[in-house]
Amino acid sequence: MATEVAQQIVPPLLPPGSLRPDPRPVGEILVEAGFVTPEQLAEALSAQHLEDERVGETLVRLKHASGWQVCQALARQFGMPCVEKMKHDDVEDELVESLSIGYARDNMLIPIKHDKEMAVLHVLAADPHKLLDLDDLARVYDAEIEVTLMPAAEVGALINDVYSKRAKDVDLEKKEEAFDEEDEDLLHASAEDAPIIRFVNSLIFNASKEKASDIHIEPGDKEVVVRNRVDGVLHEVRRAPKAHLPSIIARVKIMAGLNIAEKRLPQDGRIRRKIAGKEVDMRVATAPTSNGERVTIRLLDKSAMALSLEVIGLAKDHLHTIRETIHRPHGIFLVTGPTGSGKTTTLYSSLSAINRPDLNILTVEDPVEFQLAGISQVQINPKIDLTFASGLRSFLRHDPDVIMVGEIRDKETAEIAIQASLTGHFVLSTIHTNDAATGITRLVDMGVQPFLVASSLVALQAQRLVRRVCPHCCKPHEPSPVELNNLGVDPDRFFAGEGAGALKAPVNDEHGALLPLTPMKNYTLPPPGHLWEAVGCELCNGQGYTGRTGVYEVLDITEEVRRLAIRNADASEIKRCAIEQGMRTLRDDGAHKVLCGTTTIDEVMRVTSEEG
Repeated sequence: MATEVAQQIVPPLLPPGSLRPDPRPVGEILVEAGFVTPEQLAEALSAQHLEDERVGETLVRLKHASGWQVCQALARQFGMPCVEKMKHDDVEDELVESLSIGYARDNMLIPIKHDKEMAVLHVLAADPHKLLDLDDLARVYDAEIEVTLMPAAEVGALINDVYSKRAKDVDLEKKEEAFDEEDEDLLHASAEDAPIIRFVNSLIFNASKEKASDIHIEPGDKEVVVRNRVDGVLHEVRRAPKAHLPSIIARVKIMAGLNIAEKRLPQDGRIRRKIAGKEVDMRVATAPTSNGERVTIRLLDKSAMALSLEVIGLAKDHLHTIRETIHRPHGIFLVTGPTGSGKTTTLYSSLSAINRPDLNILTVEDPVEFQLAGISQVQINPKIDLTFASGLRSFLRHDPDVIMVGEIRDKETAEIAIQASLTGHFVLSTIHTNDAATGITRLVDMGVQPFLVASSLVALQAQRLVRRVCPHCCKPHEPSPVELNNLGVDPDRFFAGEGAGALKAPVNDEHGALLPLTPMKNYTLPPPGHLWEAVGCELCNGQGYTGRTGVYEVLDITEEVRRLAIRNADASEIKRCAIEQGMRTLRDDGAHKVLCGTTTIDEVMRVTSEEG
């Protein structure tokens, strides 16, 4: 096994048959291999102490090196074989029965093969520094340990895949005890309660593994139905007997710190748990229905949150406009869209882009979803009269440069935000409207004077999230001229192979030059005259899509738009003016992403149906 793995190592770091330790530091080995530059290594050495991490981890965090490159350097340093990745099918299932998931995660290792004839246990590990004492493992399996290194992210994913098999099939009727036996809650649970605890734990564990955003526990006439929302689409994952509903609801309430005796009124709570080594916050909401209480759990995976404008799906023209906007000294930047459209992520990404020591940045949010270093964040609490308006009013006495307001919901909050922008502060916020132009008229509808709206706003951005087509199973599809026209693509120019030139609203750079189509990482452009079509495979759970990206509509407040706002023009007139000046609508941006091979026509038409 070790020989097979060693043969997969990429030269020049560790040629097959050369497993002698190299005493040099990992950073020096990476520089010699050409994976990082001396300047990048120096930056990592300076930054590693801030996070109390090893230099290899810092290089990966700063995106100067990949996990696989660091793994190869460690393999050379310690004289060990290494492998880039491995499927869970290659792991002997019975091996994990003797090893707790807690031990595997703490030590970032997993046994994969037990050669009983040779009395050798082959183990995959991420960090050789944690392998100084393997006597416990050797005693458990009564074998000599042979270690192969693999990148930390791959080891963590493999641990989750292998151990999730034990949690996936928890059935309340069969009373199976398949979930992690080391769950501390089970130590305090009676034999009757334990299956309920395992059932709820397995729901959360599997939802996190699926990267679901919400779990819906819904009572029916005879059964409890559990549905997960993955990439914006709900699908059923589990059913349970109706008799277990009170116990399931009570368990979730206990985890969220809610009143289990109150069943007639809605309640809101929060759960914080470490799942598969990742910190996950969960917002819990209960509501009484005719069939009993229902629960919705929203999962907020902090480790998966992208906090960079470059990776949330902004095209280069939009990115240029947003960067110019957020670096202004004063004004209001509004992000619009429905719940779950990624508005908070956009605001956090914008704050991360301008966050520096010489700026005082304050936020008031509901809730604080992600802690940003160097930024003071306040969570509203209506019970003690800490609202968006009162928090914003207080902020003005703290000498702020930039203020983020989670949402403008009423006239009072809107007026304070406008006054803040007019007195030299830059304000970022969200508002619930369907498109960017309607954000202007929405503020007027709240009771704000049109001239104040026009003088304070600098830009608005509407957005939606579309599912990315699975790059492993998508197939070419020749669209019809009607489909292309509806999408905003000229059929004649498309079939002539003109690429980005076929877009009726082309994407330009800051100088007005047409930008070529550029696929996202891991994606490729469709063949000429074709677009990608979703199919479905094991890797995407048969959905045909994996992950999401944003489609955007950025309205820059020009003098013409400002004049229309002052005379209280309607949203459609403002939108027409903005389009004439070069604004691309949500559907136009979706068309660009379809041509780039990121998503499909069906997906763009689904999320932009009202804006067509």
